[in-house]
Amino acid sequence: MKRSRLPATLTALVLLFLNAPLAVLVLNSFNASRFGGTWEGFTWQWYERLWQADEVWDAFLLSLRLATATTLAATVLGTLAAWSLHRFNGRLQHVHRALIVLPLALPELLMGMALLSLFTALHIPTGPLTIWAAHVTFCISYVAMVVLGRLRDFDTHLLDAARDLGAGPWQVAYRVLLPLLLPGILAGALLAFTLSMDDFVITFFVSGPGSTTLPLRIASMMKTSRSLPVINALSTLLLCATFLAAALSLRLGRRCTPPS
Repeated sequence: MKRSRLPATLTALVLLFLNAPLAVLVLNSFNASRFGGTWEGFTWQWYERLWQADEVWDAFLLSLRLATATTLAATVLGTLAAWSLHRFNGRLQHVHRALIVLPLALPELLMGMALLSLFTALHIPTGPLTIWAAHVTFCISYVAMVVLGRLRDFDTHLLDAARDLGAGPWQVAYRVLLPLLLPGILAGALLAFTLSMDDFVITFFVSGPGSTTLPLRIASMMKTSRSLPVINALSTLLLCATFLAAALSLRLGRRCTPPS
């Protein structure tokens, strides 16, 4: 029977439709035209102007610090949450699982408004601290789901074997459990870092004066036409960094699944 080429053709068209805007964005970052409507020649001037934009790099450094702090906190808390969900059963764990899944199901708009209302009720001024707390809130869920997926295929007999050989609780955790879970933990950490760096909606609600992150800076730059080529250059660099992080996360995620 002759194989149909229709599925492959439709897949190629969908991929082309999804990636064509990214290709146009990258192309316009090297376009001498300010508006990108026509090709006026190859240039590096937008990258040179981006290099001189101090406000952009200040926002990038703030986003980088927040993403690093968010990743550290979310990785620890998300890993502990995943281990608790995997190891223990009971009604409390059903509530725990619902709380972990809830940030994944809630719209970002609703979550941002809810967090802002909470900070306002507690009289906490918005700023880097509230942004960090908000990012940790939803990044925990992603880390927990990734690590929990690794734990579902985890062989608990290895822990029993380590105890039978005389290993203490800390030795079992440090020398057996942690190395086996490390690929999943790193994959979750990379995902949390990327989500924190790219978040706009929730950050928009919980940010304050002097806490403009990179996504917020890009949104403000889009209001002026003279900044559009610089945004294209910045977006191209972020696109490359995101692809590298996603590729590394995918590779680590594949290592989470043991060979059959």
